[in-house]
Amino acid sequence: MKAVSARTTASLNVGAKLIASDNSGAKIVKLVSVKRSKGRKGKQVRAKIGDWVKVSIRKGIPDMKGKVFDAVLIRQKKPFRRLDGERISFEDNAVAILKDEKGNPKGTQIKGPVAREILERWPSVAKIASIVY
Repeated sequence: MKAVSARTTASLNVGAKLIASDNSGAKIVKLVSVKRSKGRKGKQVRAKIGDWVKVSIRKGIPDMKGKVFDAVLIRQKKPFRRLDGERISFEDNAVAILKDEKGNPKGTQIKGPVAREILERWPSVAKIASIVY
């Protein structure tokens, strides 16, 4: 996975409720784990923008409810710092559900803005976004 060109701040604990902002059929998801993350003994792993996460669908269409999918964290409330010094934060914490291991999104469009750091790491997800901020 490519490195992100920002000093991202880890903000979301395992168990956090997130909004699925794509049109895959999920509405509210729960963060189950963070894939490819390194932790410390006794510390819980936290997710940050651009991370590949596992989520469980809590609200959405009935055949998706309770299933576990891969997703990408595309927005976070906690501010993070870009290399030019500006700090970025969003109104909500949101994910985009992935279809396969290669990073192809399940939905065909994403509602709301997506961070520029997603464009670097997940170009196929940023391609279906309406706004890259």
